Amino acid sequence: MHGSEQHELKVGLVGYGSGGAIFHAPLIAANPRLRLDAVVTSNAERQAQVRADHPGTEPVAGMEALFAREPDLVVITTPNRTHVELAKAALDAGVPVVVDKPFTPTAQEGRELIEHARDRGLLLTVFQNRRWDSDIRTVRKVLAGGELGRVHRFESRFDRWAPQPKPTWRDSGGAEDVAGLLYDLGSHLIDQSLQLFGPVASVYAEIDRRRPGVRADDDSFVSLTHANGVRSHLWMSKLAAVSGPRLRLLGDQGTFTKHGTDPQEADLRAGKRPADDTWGREPEDIWGELGDGETTRKVPSEPGAYQAFYDEVVEALTVHGPAPVDPADAVTALDIIAAAQRSSEKQTVERLL
Repeated sequence: MHGSEQHELKVGLVGYGSGGAIFHAPLIAANPRLRLDAVVTSNAERQAQVRADHPGTEPVAGMEALFAREPDLVVITTPNRTHVELAKAALDAGVPVVVDKPFTPTAQEGRELIEHARDRGLLLTVFQNRRWDSDIRTVRKVLAGGELGRVHRFESRFDRWAPQPKPTWRDSGGAEDVAGLLYDLGSHLIDQSLQLFGPVASVYAEIDRRRPGVRADDDSFVSLTHANGVRSHLWMSKLAAVSGPRLRLLGDQGTFTKHGTDPQEADLRAGKRPADDTWGREPEDIWGELGDGETTRKVPSEPGAYQAFYDEVVEALTVHGPAPVDPADAVTALDIIAAAQRSSEKQTVERLL
């Protein structure tokens, strides 16, 4: 273990694209127990951006230069296809690791990486930040309140409007890039469903490529039947000019419907930080509604809390608390993604349990 309870933990961030620059770097810098010591990027423009965004943080060109600075934690936020190689390199250097989602290209690679970390006695966790979305935290509150009765269906969607594909690996790449919405947004939607309703018994999916020239899915639907009987219906699309409800919970005594999106990504892009009074707080006009067939009422949204992820990383490193996200959860989601791909290809329901 590199860190101790008494001093700041030095963090090396690998990659400075949107994930690194917009999400990880600000959240790391905002945590009083963490210091963003170095960022690995060989791109001169991004190196300049690192210096401008985070004075005192050193841009370095490669992993060896990073390891020479003796980081206490390495955060991998590079293109999906590189996650395994870079995470292994950090673990082999004796450093705990955070990997952005999707954890690894395949479930088997994820299992091997978990074993790799376990053999070395090192923390390995996955940045499933959307567990701390305002709407998901609110859903937990609604479920705990019991007003819906027995819940039988959970509907959840991420709608986007991007009819023209960008020339990036994420938008125009193929299977070799681990590209497409099922990996990008589906990994969040599936993880949220698993956290709320538990193990999945079967999977049905419709995975489509709609925009001209794209090689990975951009408009997909996945149905999960949980072992407890709840069905999760999950949509993800780049071709939704008008968004549907962000989520719905249907029970035998009521329904909860929620529009709008968690504000934290927009807050981060606008320069807000977790210490701000309004951080993660949704405006009242997008609070969800709970109805019982006769009356409806607004349900105040819980504040979003992405900062909780790194708070729990610090706890795991300093006082041996649990990892904020068990990487085995990410492997389970990857098994479901693989089942969804099989289901869509063969037009079958794939049984997992």
